[in-house]
Amino acid sequence: MTEWWTYRLSDFLMFSARTYRRLFELYNAEVWPLPALVCIGAALWIGIAWRRRRVSAQPSQVALVALTVAWLWVAWAFHLERYATIHTAAPWFAGAFVLEALLLAAVAWVGLHRRTSPASGGRLGLGFGLLVLAIVGYPWLGVLLGRPLSQAEVFGIAPDPTAVGTLGVLLLTASGCRSAARRRAVVMAWPIPLLWCGISGATLWTMDAPEAPLLPALAVIAAAVAIGTRPSNAAS
Repeated sequence: MTEWWTYRLSDFLMFSARTYRRLFELYNAEVWPLPALVCIGAALWIGIAWRRRRVSAQPSQVALVALTVAWLWVAWAFHLERYATIHTAAPWFAGAFVLEALLLAAVAWVGLHRRTSPASGGRLGLGFGLLVLAIVGYPWLGVLLGRPLSQAEVFGIAPDPTAVGTLGVLLLTASGCRSAARRRAVVMAWPIPLLWCGISGATLWTMDAPEAPLLPALAVIAAAVAIGTRPSNAAS
């Protein structure tokens, strides 16, 4: 019998890289034109928010509600309906995504009629940077690595860019928090997207994907900035 320590993480992978990429290709074709519409809408929001150089109460609420819907969509349409056909843990992933949707909804709820202050500093730059990467850059990442655009992972449709974009929104939302209740809600919304970045990074690593380090690295940077640049404790 082979000893357990001789196994590698890749030995437990239940599908090939080709099968994984093909899953996204079929998924995008089945839900088209939703990926294009989501990208356009999200890009417009980024442009408006950046022009104002702040995330005021209203845009922040819109983003959080949109993210809530996105996490619910990915839980059902991707994890349960598609990823579960090749990965036995997909239903558990779906449950985690539903939980994150509820946490984001809680952040939006406790932020109603709360005063916010402008986002600034490292959180502002990294928050917008993560959003741009998730919405504009991520669909083209695979193309740069030699894969067809039909296999693109789209923010709000696929889990990886959705998690990255969520980290960006959480950074921006926390920057403007003047409510202790909302700050606590934001903190509770961090673990699941951070964990997903680690899980997905490990999955990509077992497939020898060159982009495997990207998600864990972004998660570490986002967490470090969030911890190192705490928002004001001023209550509303």
